[in-house]
Amino acid sequence: MSSLGQLVAGLAHEINNPVNFIHGNIFHAREYIFDLLQLVETYEQTCLDVPPEIKNLSEEIDLEFIHQDLPKVINSMQIGAQRIREIVNSLRNFSRLDEAQIKAVDIHQGIDSTLMILQNRLKAKNEQSQNIEVRKYYGDLPKVECHAGQLNQVFMNIIANAIDALQESESKQKKQENKLLTISINTSVITNNRVAIKIIDNGSGIPKEIQKNIFNPFFTTKPIGQGTGLGMSISHQIITEMHDGSLTCNSEVGKGTCFTIEIPIKHGSYSS
Repeated sequence: MSSLGQLVAGLAHEINNPVNFIHGNIFHAREYIFDLLQLVETYEQTCLDVPPEIKNLSEEIDLEFIHQDLPKVINSMQIGAQRIREIVNSLRNFSRLDEAQIKAVDIHQGIDSTLMILQNRLKAKNEQSQNIEVRKYYGDLPKVECHAGQLNQVFMNIIANAIDALQESESKQKKQENKLLTISINTSVITNNRVAIKIIDNGSGIPKEIQKNIFNPFFTTKPIGQGTGLGMSISHQIITEMHDGSLTCNSEVGKGTCFTIEIPIKHGSYSS
């Protein structure tokens, strides 16, 4: 997980500068292009005797269509560049390598950054599958003192597992009536010094005999080659040992699974 954080931070850093360069220059390019289009339009309106060469070239390049489509192209490029900036920002927030020590952070920002990174996995794979809907029920949380990068990696692991569970559940129930695939994320203050983050999916659930092994190292329910069995074990270690918190699993076959993270608001303090 530490290596993943370093990789993500490195990618975000390398992408950030060229993306900012593109985003900053699109604004100027847009102004220049609009000015040039206005110049061409003014020329067309005021010059009654257009030379044949210019008239033929206008028809050849379909100048009228360029007038209509070029502003749309520039707008799309601007939206795309802004989107890349948002993703890069999410990657930087996710890795938090600049905040390796304990620091008070916005937990919701970490969850949102994780969801942004996983957004592509939430989309339907094909026409026979459906999108996974994420429902956020955020409470009024104060900033929480934590190792932000490691905590975000726990969010990443649990949400990614929830996506896997929902996709597996959907593939098994294709012939049954379609139900919405959902991941619900609830946050709340549960005592004067603890917050709870619940990540709930409505997949097929985990049998009780398996639940007791979920946090054991190298235990996995995934096919060979698709899981190391270390994700939940490391997540449990991050929450319990690094944050003096708890990570529990509650699941019911046929209804879904809920992972609950509880950590102190102030690191090193305990609720009574």
